Amino acid sequence: MHDQVADGEAVLVLNAGSSSIKFELFALEGGGAVSRLSGQVEGLGAAPRVIARDGRGRLLVDRRWQQGEAGPTDHASALAIIIEGLDRAAPGARLLAVGHRVVHGGPDFAAPVPVDAEMLRRLETFVPLAPLHQPHNLAGIAAAAERFAGIPQIACFDTAFHRSHAWEADTFALPPQFHARGIRRYGFHGLSYEFIARSLAAEDPVLGQGRLVVAHLGNGASLCAIRDGRSVDSTMGFTALDGVPMGTRSGQIDPGVLLYLLDHDRMSSAEISRLLYGNSGLKGMSGLSQDVRDLEASDRPEAARALSHFAWRVRREIGALAAALGGIDALVFTAGIGENAAGVRRRICAGLEFLGIRLDPARNQANEAELSPDGSAVRVLMRRTDEERMIALHVLALLGRAGQAAAGPDQIRSQ
Repeated sequence: MHDQVADGEAVLVLNAGSSSIKFELFALEGGGAVSRLSGQVEGLGAAPRVIARDGRGRLLVDRRWQQGEAGPTDHASALAIIIEGLDRAAPGARLLAVGHRVVHGGPDFAAPVPVDAEMLRRLETFVPLAPLHQPHNLAGIAAAAERFAGIPQIACFDTAFHRSHAWEADTFALPPQFHARGIRRYGFHGLSYEFIARSLAAEDPVLGQGRLVVAHLGNGASLCAIRDGRSVDSTMGFTALDGVPMGTRSGQIDPGVLLYLLDHDRMSSAEISRLLYGNSGLKGMSGLSQDVRDLEASDRPEAARALSHFAWRVRREIGALAAALGGIDALVFTAGIGENAAGVRRRICAGLEFLGIRLDPARNQANEAELSPDGSAVRVLMRRTDEERMIALHVLALLGRAGQAAAGPDQIRSQ
């Protein structure tokens, strides 16, 4: 990694997954924070690969380890690779803090928090609520705390943005003691939704105070109703299984189906978990792939049906969230599918004309920021989300660096 960063203060953001760590370094310059280095170490334990780009998006490193080579195998060794790159690309950077994405903050955490050993143990109690994500998020924190001794580790929660929900949107129709125990609708992808909400408010203050339905559609998918920059409702609930179908996850399912599988098919909870988390959604329905590009290129009827079902469920949730808001001023598509899959957006919007939602075919095909015709009653937008930038904003605010954080996401941009 080259293209060195000048001496100065910086914030490192880490997003640890099951077999990868994404990273981004933000340098504090000119009253704002500038992305200087980003990338990821992926394929941990299998076929490791490190990719890094500078603040202009230029590729600096793309290294793969061949079978038999001693590559990174876990979060600690992946972090060592990242640190080596930081030492080369930003030798004079003074790290203020490390910000981490943590999927679940439970009922208590509605804002970022510094993490010490005691806090780490507390966050481990939420592992059963996010078994695919939380353990790896916390492993990333533990590895960073060991490598960056004395530097604050800040946890930023995907659930925090949704803690503004009213009781009616937060509860299940169960006896009250279950809600008191923390069995409630949390919502996820909050860092993405918060970034979109803040960005739109900076871009257009009137729209930022309006009624937005944001569709975060990627391998994990959900939708959120936002009014005046605050989450009103979300399609995900107690876990990241709820809501619309996803790449490999089922989305909403009649709980009676699970009882049937337990009692009639004698499936274990572990078998049901593997079914719902890893073998359902687009992959399970198509029998082919969880990748929308593969499904759109396929002539198999199962692939077409999977895409049709996905679009149907997303379209239905848009209507439900518009009802929760009492109307809709803009529909915003984001994340991998939402930002790039013109065909999926077209399928979703077909039939929503009664809400005032229409697509301009040419704009949609070109993945433009404005997808609806000029003068539409409801604007349809495509906006690129950036959870790492949102985490950096939170870290700066928590550190009291209001000058770098107060202006919003427009102050965190590429060089």
